[in-house]
Parts: sequence; structure tokens; C-alpha cells
Amino acid sequence: MSRLSNILKPIMPILAAVYGFMLIYMTALPMADGNETLDRQVLSWGVTLLAIALTYLLVNRGEQKVFPEAKQFSLKLPKPTIGLGFLLLAPLWCVAEGYVVYGLTSLIHTVQMEPITYTSDELREDLLASVHAVLLAPVLEELCYRQLAISPFRRRWVQVVVCVLMALLFGIVHVRNFLGASLAAMLYGIVFIWSRNIWYAIILHAGHNLAATLLAVYCTFGLGEIRMSRMPVIILSDTIIVVVAVILAVIGIIILRIKLNENK
Repeated sequence: MSRLSNILKPIMPILAAVYGFMLIYMTALPMADGNETLDRQVLSWGVTLLAIALTYLLVNRGEQKVFPEAKQFSLKLPKPTIGLGFLLLAPLWCVAEGYVVYGLTSLIHTVQMEPITYTSDELREDLLASVHAVLLAPVLEELCYRQLAISPFRRRWVQVVVCVLMALLFGIVHVRNFLGASLAAMLYGIVFIWSRNIWYAIILHAGHNLAATLLAVYCTFGLGEIRMSRMPVIILSDTIIVVVAVILAVIGIIILRIKLNENK
């Protein structure tokens, strides 16, 4: 087994990226023609659930046998209160990501921003798509692009290098949102390396996608103005959203400090 481990370990990040890309492509196939009806969505959810089950078995039964180092990372669900703490941090990251991407992109060229407007039909489509974006996609993507790729390596600096590589590959998969997706993936990877548990990265990822969906609801009901660029994808929140995101993050940090100190 050690011989197989030595052969596979150097190429595991690439194998994980290719594997992840193939699964993401397969889950999108039911809607490849642009038809996003409920039955197509449900079919996509079913394919994604199968992909998650397959990947979990690959990680739990395969990777941890080939790479004993992978056992340093846990697949155990965190306590609900700690999970809540991480979830409350996600809206602030969602807001901050938009401004960071806007700032970096503005250094290269002028970014055209315009107010987001949603019709009731568009909101319905977004809410339907959010089932996959919030509950399913984060699990599959984090298992592929973080767990499979990073866990075989023991040294922390190697894990960080792989984290950066996978963030870039993750950004490429998201095409129009390359910079934002790469930055987000880097954060998820750092959280994974720090916590030694893939579920913290999954919760943060899901929370980010949930926050983006709630912004659509916010715009539809005319509660405020959100500006957006579609190429590249940039979302700039208004003052109300920023303040709410900061308050939620502070509550999340307090919860995490209390619960993590209790576990020491």
C-alpha cells in the first residue's frame, strides 16, 4: 500500500480536480439545454446525491486506507452550536468577497456595475436553484477540492500549497466568477486545514451561497439596492446588508469562542 501511496500522492491534487470537474459536469447535464424545470432540477439533485455518496465512500473507505495521513482530518459532524457559529460568519465573507473582487478588478479595468432587479419568476428560479447551491453543491465540491486533494499530505506548508493550487483550479471551473471563486476556495481550504474537519468548510461554503440567495430576496422585495457586474461576477451590497453581516459575524465569533474554549 505504501508503494501505491508514493505513486498517487504527488498527483492527488490533479486527480481530485479532474474527478471533481467530471462530477460537477455530470450534475449539470440534466439542465445543459437551459431547461431548468422542476423535474430537471430534481434529477440534478439526485445525480448530485449519488456523487456525494460515491465521493464519501472514496474518502472514507479508499483514501484513508491508501494515505494514512488522511486520518488526521475528521469526517465527523461538528456540534450544532459550532456549526451555527461558522454559518453566521458566512454573510460577512459573502459581502467582503464582492468588495475585494471589485477592488482587484478595478486595478485592471473599469467595472460596470448596475442595480440588480428580480421579477417574481426569476426569484422563484433562484430559490429552486438554491436547493442545489446551498444543500448539495458545497458538500460535493468541498469533498473533492479540499478533502481529497489536501488530506493525503502531512506537512502544513504542503497542505497550504495544495490549497492555493486547488483554489485556482476551483476558480477555473466557475469561469465567469474565477477570482471570487478562487478567493472563496482559498478561504475554505484554510478553514479545512485549521479545523482538521471538512464540515467547517462545507458550512462556510453553504452559508456563503445561502447569503447570496437571500440577497436576491432582499432585492425582489425592494428592501435595498444591490449592484452587480456579470462579467466578472461581482456583487456589492448596500450599507444595511454590510451592517447586518457584521453583526451576525460578531455573534458567530462569540459563539465560537465560547464553544471552542469549552472544548479545550
